[in-house]
Amino acid sequence: MDVLFGKDKKEQPEPVTAKVTGKIPAWLQGTLLRNGPGKHTVGETRYNHWFDGLALLHSFTIRDGEVHYRSRYLRSDTYNANVKANRIVVSEFGTMAYPDPSKNVFSRAFSFLSHTIPDFTDNCLINIMRCGEDFYATTETNYIRKINPQTLETLEKVDYRKYVTINLATAHPHYDAAGNVFNIGTAIVDKGKTRYVIFKIPAAVPEGGMKKKSPLEHVEVLCSIASRSLFSPSYYHSFGITENYIIFLEQPFKMDILKMATAYIRGVSWGSCLTFHKEDMTYIHIIDQRTGKPLPTKFYTDPMVVFHHVNAYEEDGCLLFDVIAYKDSSLYQNFNLANLNQDFEENSKAISIPTLRRFAVPLCMDKNAEVGSNLIKLASTTARALKEKDDQVYCQPELLYEGIELPGINYAYNGKQYRYIYAAQVQWSPIPSKVLKYDILTKSSLTWSEEHCWPVEPLFVPTPGAKDEDDGLILSAIVTSDPQKHPFLLILDAKSFTELARAYVDVEMHLDLHGLFIPDADWDSRKQVPSQEV
Repeated sequence: MDVLFGKDKKEQPEPVTAKVTGKIPAWLQGTLLRNGPGKHTVGETRYNHWFDGLALLHSFTIRDGEVHYRSRYLRSDTYNANVKANRIVVSEFGTMAYPDPSKNVFSRAFSFLSHTIPDFTDNCLINIMRCGEDFYATTETNYIRKINPQTLETLEKVDYRKYVTINLATAHPHYDAAGNVFNIGTAIVDKGKTRYVIFKIPAAVPEGGMKKKSPLEHVEVLCSIASRSLFSPSYYHSFGITENYIIFLEQPFKMDILKMATAYIRGVSWGSCLTFHKEDMTYIHIIDQRTGKPLPTKFYTDPMVVFHHVNAYEEDGCLLFDVIAYKDSSLYQNFNLANLNQDFEENSKAISIPTLRRFAVPLCMDKNAEVGSNLIKLASTTARALKEKDDQVYCQPELLYEGIELPGINYAYNGKQYRYIYAAQVQWSPIPSKVLKYDILTKSSLTWSEEHCWPVEPLFVPTPGAKDEDDGLILSAIVTSDPQKHPFLLILDAKSFTELARAYVDVEMHLDLHGLFIPDADWDSRKQVPSQEV
């Protein structure tokens, strides 16, 4: 586990030429851009949680059968402050930072006040977001950092709060065919209410607008949903979307705002104020994009924790959505660095297994249906929606597969009926051991694996002009625990799941979280002017 989690990684800002074996399809031209934690110690101080580590961007640029790799730490305000002090001085969700004991009483008092109503970190380590012609490193706070996708330089810091009233936001936005960005954030106790805010960022500045302005200055709020609790809003990591609807799960994994306000003085992290309430239900909010209002029916299901939505689509008056669900929040606790040791496999046995679940909800209620009747009549799923009194519907999912995480699809099918899921298999451990393709129609799967190899989130890249959903490639960065083997970029044929090529790089590569592929056709990197690094 020390190879994967315990060692800080060196950045590689200058491109390194990879050793390619096999043959990369000639049409694959572009950059795989990824993000994840790469550094967990600063001086003599160490983060408590793996998800707190300082963001390390890395990329594989693929052109004419060659691959070049580079990596660079995000020069966030958090990174710069920590490095300057040679200790952790900016708090993360799982690690509370305290001032140097030698500081005076006024400095310590100011530190306390700043943590009561915190200004969160800009350590954007989770994902990469495209917004118009720009790219941003993202996390789950109100901050995003613009980056140069070619050089991985850090550019300006952007505060969502300048454009929309939110304190937190997901790192998993959605995009429509025009490139508009959809996301959800939480406004904590704003004007006496805590709300979930669904907003849209246009792909470009509207006609008549100043060309130099950012699309962020034209954010549109689509809908606000009141939290069921003023001081205990739900934690969420992603959401679902179709052409007409947005799916938001208000799950019983909650942040206690009052405890968070006193966490600093109590000597605990903000993460310790996250609690799974097993006695509560998970509430399913379906928002009609055309009206900006939630459906009036109250849909709910059993308590669960969902980090990743897979896809959603509409079929014959119903909305189906697929998620990776856990029965509790044990996964988050298991990634405390104290647990990532030689006993990790034994500790992992207590973690609930991530399960691929399909839910179905009726978009129109049958007023004449009897209480207890199933409102789903689709032949394509065994998921049920049972009518109850007072316009409530209990949703019972179809269980499709156990032991997968970090799901991806052919994004051309996002919000549409689809067949294939690409994911990391994590059957008996939260650490991925295989790359998997799951066929929803036949309930069959294909896998790739190799001893001592640890894959990250697989990413689908479609073949130009593809007609079949699985006509394309799978890209996955592979970290190895074998000291004799270098890490590599794996390239699979998405249809047959056979290996086409791999590109070895003689560097220290980290396990990353999420990212995207930028085809050269989308942007000409040779015209990208390197900007001054912040």
